[in-house]
Amino acid sequence: MTDSYSTPDIRRVTADPMGIARAADALSSGRLVAFPTETVYGLGADAGNDDAVARIFEAKGRPHFNPLIVHVAGISSARDLVHFDRRAEILADRFWPGPLTLVLRRKSNASLSLLVSAGLDTAAIRLPQHAAARSIIEAAGSPVAAPSANRSGLISPTTADHVCEAWSVESELGPEVIVDDGPCKIGLESTVIDLSETAPTLLRPGGIALEELEAGLGEGIRTSEIIDAPKSPGMLARHYAPKTPLVMNAKTAGPNGLLLGFGPKTRNADLNLSPSGSLREAAANLFAMLHKLDRRGMAEIAVTTIPDTGLGRAINDRLHRAAAE
Repeated sequence: MTDSYSTPDIRRVTADPMGIARAADALSSGRLVAFPTETVYGLGADAGNDDAVARIFEAKGRPHFNPLIVHVAGISSARDLVHFDRRAEILADRFWPGPLTLVLRRKSNASLSLLVSAGLDTAAIRLPQHAAARSIIEAAGSPVAAPSANRSGLISPTTADHVCEAWSVESELGPEVIVDDGPCKIGLESTVIDLSETAPTLLRPGGIALEELEAGLGEGIRTSEIIDAPKSPGMLARHYAPKTPLVMNAKTAGPNGLLLGFGPKTRNADLNLSPSGSLREAAANLFAMLHKLDRRGMAEIAVTTIPDTGLGRAINDRLHRAAAE
């Protein structure tokens, strides 16, 4: 789906060779760039530049104990930064490029700012599937640290319009360049798997279902609880939240509320994540529809029940965190 919000923005470029070159030049000069991936739009900085990475935290108002995901253009770059074991090789071979982030032990000579790891001896690494994202990283000549391109804790952006809303042209903290390549295909952040310990652990459900990862790895993956010192983004108790209070597992909306539905049995919904009941379609629409409903300034956003299987697990994870106090 597309968003009706639109405004001229001198920072906004298309994902053509000129736009990619402008974005890469901004990254190389230590500035911030918003760019598309298959999951959500990211707010990127040169992952080896301490000052540039610090700009991400400043712009987002992000807690400094919340690590950043480092995006690379190829698996060889990932191997230069972290220690790959057998499990990492299996998952990377099957799911990279794609919406999977691996948390692995940093190499002592890794050309990464310590800020991306929030003081930990691990790093979260991803090889995105999105062609423009990889082209930008490759042209910049360095790995790119990139959380979602939104203010910390708010709804993640799945279009360039959402990014423009988050940072006005006059803002000194936001991205210098916004690369527009349309809506994100998946619309949910990457799945994050911690392989730095003996037992593989799911830190954040996302664009690849847990069942797929377990089948690929050939062993079970344990799940992680919400903690105060996370090893990856998206683990804080309240995250991805609209300004409007959100209620889960609702059948109807309360007074002056809006109903976000799912499936063919939903009646009188203001928006429906997937009228056909497709979890993939629902995942792609989730953040964009939350943005739309949040702008209406009503008393609450009520969301009908989402099946807690496959991608539904990731959708419910985002909704639980958005609804948290």
